Amino acid sequence: MTPERRRLLLVVGLAYLAALAAALATALALPGRNPLLVAAAADVAATLVVFAFSVGFDNSSLYDPYWSVAPLPIVAWWLALGPPGPSAGRGALAATLVFAWGLRLTWNCMARWRSLAAEDFRYLEIRGRTGRWYWPASLFSIHLFPTGWVFLGLLPLFPALARPGAPLGWLDAAAALVTGAAILVEGLADLQLRSFLATRTDPALRLQRGLWAWSRHPNYLGEVLFWWGLWLFGLAADRGWWWTVIGPLSITALFTFVSVPWMDRRLAARRPT
Repeated sequence: MTPERRRLLLVVGLAYLAALAAALATALALPGRNPLLVAAAADVAATLVVFAFSVGFDNSSLYDPYWSVAPLPIVAWWLALGPPGPSAGRGALAATLVFAWGLRLTWNCMARWRSLAAEDFRYLEIRGRTGRWYWPASLFSIHLFPTGWVFLGLLPLFPALARPGAPLGWLDAAAALVTGAAILVEGLADLQLRSFLATRTDPALRLQRGLWAWSRHPNYLGEVLFWWGLWLFGLAADRGWWWTVIGPLSITALFTFVSVPWMDRRLAARRPT
């Protein structure tokens, strides 16, 4: 491990430990409040701490692991609030899948990030567009907005984890199938991409085998399906929480109208043929 790699891991570790401490302090300052409100406030507090590290080290990519890290303590806390009963297995199953997704995605993010000098190409583009207004733009577009999207995506899990719900049924099986398949698709797509990039000899080559022969962005497809799977868990717990469909819809819109077109423009610019 290079000194720069050690420095990166140290800074990221400190940033996320500080963020967790801020989230816990916020939660302790709101005793007896609605768990959704407490989780949202703690989520924002943690995001602001990560943003401070982003500014301090002049790299908004310090926020990148947040997408997959933040759901873990939120899910663990909501699960701890859940009452025992016939639906308790739903919470354990959903939480296990979320942790499998979060740990794998975080590892994948950190495995590809080698230095604090490297910043996501999208953030570099935003820097170029916003100039001296970059950090206000980063606060909202790179930090707070994604935090909001992820929180909306987690909303369906609240009835599945923290409230008494309907007994387990066929909808839980569908939720587990969709969520588990999404994790497998995303993980396999990332593995195939990493292998391709490590062995590619011509920068103009595109990955067109495995899952990438069937989908232009199978990793994004897996990510979107994951959030729909979580919504199915919420629906299985309590049909009255159907409105939390705003979560997977928002994330689907994010990938469809922002992430995919942005990546396609980058690929077209780098390999126009």
